[in-house]
Parts: sequence; structure tokens; C-alpha cells
Amino acid sequence: MRVFAVGDLHLPGGQEKPMHIFGAHWEDHFARISDDWAARVSREDLVLIPGDISWAMTMEQATGDLLDIGALPGSKLILRGNHDYWWSSIGRVRSILPEGMYALQNDAFAREGWLIAGTRGWQAPGSKEFEPQDEKVYLREVQRLELSLKDARRKDESSPILAMLHFPPFNEQQEDNGFTELFQRYGVSRVLFGHLHGRSVYSAFQGVRAGVEYHLVSCDALEFSLFEVPLG
Repeated sequence: MRVFAVGDLHLPGGQEKPMHIFGAHWEDHFARISDDWAARVSREDLVLIPGDISWAMTMEQATGDLLDIGALPGSKLILRGNHDYWWSSIGRVRSILPEGMYALQNDAFAREGWLIAGTRGWQAPGSKEFEPQDEKVYLREVQRLELSLKDARRKDESSPILAMLHFPPFNEQQEDNGFTELFQRYGVSRVLFGHLHGRSVYSAFQGVRAGVEYHLVSCDALEFSLFEVPLG
């Protein structure tokens, strides 16, 4: 098994939301991602998608986008992003997923000696966009991350953990917070995150910190290809 990741697919979901309005480099972006995906991913592989999957507002509108992703090779593990307004209760989400696609929420996924945990995340404290009302959401997301990591360790006490967030785990000053402390406490090997686009891509922390390796995988940051997660 190989593991790949790509976030922020921003599929249309029946909405008039062409992504090229954000720049010519977004033209036919999903076709380009799909070509790379089909060329590199095999049936035995796993693709992680950390949020912002579809612009759909309802689950019915999202179904076509989910089927398009499901038709691509490999198993898929999805996570909610801040623009996934269609994402309802986890039971309803799982009920519409095509075969071979799984959704992560307050739990963990095990596959061939690896554990995958995660949550949507939120703006980190100290971020320029962090407002007093964000504190409650941030703390709830920290709690959800710990639920997921605890479930991972219930499944297996020693296997390595990959973690996904939709939001970046650090603020602009790259200060530690509840998310990064949990990654360190539970021995997470690698963290994959998205959400960032345009110029903000260049300010994202990527690399190793306190034994945890961080990777930005929003699709435009990857030039509309998939990132192969190192498993060694």
C-alpha cells in the first residue's frame, strides 16, 4: 500500500462556482488532478482528502462530486473542511459514500499497519484571524482531535499515526497550541493539512518539529497533483 494526499478539491456541487475565478491556474483543475491520480494510484492504495471537498450546500448536491471521486482508483478517506456545508451528521455522510470511501470524525481509521486520525481543526490562537468567538470552536476541535487519537491508540498501541487537519496546525508565528501538543503527546509521525491558497501557501510551516513532520497538501500548493506520503 502507498498513501497519497490531496486537499481542497473544491468540486462544484451543483453551484455556479468555477474555480478559475481564483486564477487561471485553476482552469480544469479536477481533470488535471484526476489524470495524475489515475496514473499513480493503484487499487490497493489509500488517498487522504483533508477537507473542502465540494461547494455543495446539501448532501444531495454533493453526491455527484463524491461519486466522481469514488470512481478514481484506490480507497479514499475524507475529512470535513470549513466549506463543506453539505456535511451533515456523520451517519448520513457515511450512508451516501460510494464503496471504498470512508469519512473520519471523532474516530480513527486503520490500514495495513498505519493509523489515520484527524479533525477539521480551526484558526490557531494567536492567528491574525483569531477572534474571541473562535475560542469555543478551537477548543471543541482540540477535543475532537483527542477523541480521534484516543481511538487510534485503542485500535493499536504501537502502530504509527498519520494525522489530518483541514486548517493549518500553526498560527503565523508557528507557535505551539492544543493541536500540536496532542500530536506530540500521541506520537504522531506526520500531519497533513490544507486550507491555504495563493500567497499564504508560502508562509505555511512544512518540515519536522518536535519529531512531527508537517506537509501542506492543498491541491494548488501541489500544482494539482497528489502528494505521496512517506511511510518509511
